[in-house]
Amino acid sequence: MNEKKGLLSSGLGMVARNKRYILWFWLLNLTLAEFGTSAFRKSAHAILDHSLAADRIVHGFDFAAMINLFARPEFGSMSAMTTPALYFSFLFLMATALFLPGVFQGYASTYRLPREDFFRACGRNLWRFIRLMIIAGIAMGIATGVLFGIHGALEKKAAESTNELLLPEVRFVGFAVIFLVMAIFRIWFDLAEADIVLNDQRAVRKSIWAGLRHTFRGVIRLLASYVIATIVAAIILVGGLWTWMRFVAPESVLGAFVVSQLTLLLLLIPRFWQRGVAVSYWQQKMMVPVVAMQPTTTPPIMPQPIIPEPIPPAASQEATPPVPGAPPETQGS
Repeated sequence: MNEKKGLLSSGLGMVARNKRYILWFWLLNLTLAEFGTSAFRKSAHAILDHSLAADRIVHGFDFAAMINLFARPEFGSMSAMTTPALYFSFLFLMATALFLPGVFQGYASTYRLPREDFFRACGRNLWRFIRLMIIAGIAMGIATGVLFGIHGALEKKAAESTNELLLPEVRFVGFAVIFLVMAIFRIWFDLAEADIVLNDQRAVRKSIWAGLRHTFRGVIRLLASYVIATIVAAIILVGGLWTWMRFVAPESVLGAFVVSQLTLLLLLIPRFWQRGVAVSYWQQKMMVPVVAMQPTTTPPIMPQPIIPEPIPPAASQEATPPVPGAPPETQGS
């Protein structure tokens, strides 16, 4: 059925059948963010609850008031504020490596994946995903550094030109190329993740090589699907910011919380949509076909008719008794 459907439609169908995964990741993100910002929230409450400067932050955003807040000695050091956020960000990264294999397994299943099968896939592929994420981080980091280095050199040369339009054009084209190249890297490692889980591949290097090979084979279809999902994410982000600025009053904490969290929840859909596209492509192009075993049938043994064997003639006939009065030459014949 997936072969008759496009990557976008089949991937979106997988997301629609497994909406609970998006809700779980949103709740996980919200919970860890609550713990990660607890130190900052506690210090800010201790100062702003007894200061008139809080009105300048509640009824709008005053940058000078925020800088003044950070400079207060009782606020504490910035490292004390940012360290818990870094710790819980790393914890969210590890939780992603733990639960993503179950998501891929659920997307590839034609039925609602049971809870025990989900966590079995998570535990079996945890170390494989950690190794893959380390390799992906190194590869993407090197590629990003090289691309931005080239982009900076081109901008420097363009700034020396007398053409005033050359610099913005180089900047725009450079960022577009960087986006497309990094999207290809994302496709590569998404296919590798799908192959590790769905092919139960212990050798991560084989899945990386298979993902790279199929990325270049289907780069047009895959890149177009990922770009469309990214455009949808951009539309959701712009719509969420516009709604916040248009309808949420600056002093409305509840309204800001609802709009921001709803926007973050909707932003998870395009990313999971991209993973569904990767699973759909794996099922169409990378899955090894399984040949159904045909039972061997033995033809029935028909009973053969029993044909009596002919009795061979006697080698010598017994001598017949002589007939009285017969001539001697006829005797015994």
